[in-house]
This record gives sequence, C-alpha cells and structure tokens, in this order.
Amino acid sequence: MERRTVFQLGVSALALAGVAACSSPSTASPGGGTTTAAGATSAGSAGIKVPLSDIPVGSGVIRAADKVVVTQATAGQYKAFSAVCQHMGCIVGSIEGKNIICPCHGSTYSIVDGSVVKGPTTKPLIPKTATMEGTDLVVS
Repeated sequence: MERRTVFQLGVSALALAGVAACSSPSTASPGGGTTTAAGATSAGSAGIKVPLSDIPVGSGVIRAADKVVVTQATAGQYKAFSAVCQHMGCIVGSIEGKNIICPCHGSTYSIVDGSVVKGPTTKPLIPKTATMEGTDLVVS
C-alpha cells in the first residue's frame, strides 16, 4: 500500500470518529429543573457527588481524580470549579486559607469565585455547575 493511501485511510477514519462523537446522543438525565448553588438551573443529577460534610466553611475540597474543586467561602455558599490550572494544565494541589494553590508554578486562585489572586496564570479557574441534592453537592 502506498503512503498516500495509508494517509488517506487514516484521515478518513479520524473524520468518521469525529462525526460519530458529534452525533452521539446526550447522556444527561431528564427531569425537573433544580436551582444550583450558583443560581443556574440544572435538569439532572449526572455528575460528581461531593458530600456537603466534606466541604469545610471558609475552605474547600479538591477532588484531583475528578479534576474538580468545590468551595464554601461562607456558610451555605458553594462553588465548583475545574481543578485544572489555567497556566500550564496542572491539577491544583491545596487550599490554604482563602486560596486554591497550584503546586507546579504557584498560581493562586480565590475560593470565592476562582479568580486569579497571584500568577503566573492570567485566567481564572473554569466554573462548573453545582447542584444541591439532599446531603450532596452534585458537580457537572
């Protein structure tokens, strides 16, 4: 087989995989809308469950395996963010006081809103949807 034919077959396979990924059905659960901790509305409970008891007031919890940070800056005010540092893609490693710290280069984010406290990053953590369901916060 010629190199050109092999290349064309590879490109065709990638194109088909892309079409299949774009046309796959949604896995979101149907159901009634619920108000999220951030004030948005969510239609289902698919996501990462974090027990409310694991989220200390004035701090938060990092779920590195799930790439999620959940904070409670003030009692009952929960926020969720991607745990991926916007500087170089490392997973944030700790919460110290009111700050979420990335261990790679020292970027620091606020637990209140994920905004940048100290660089080198210039972009805030990406917010996630956080919905209260019973004694859990469901992050998606």
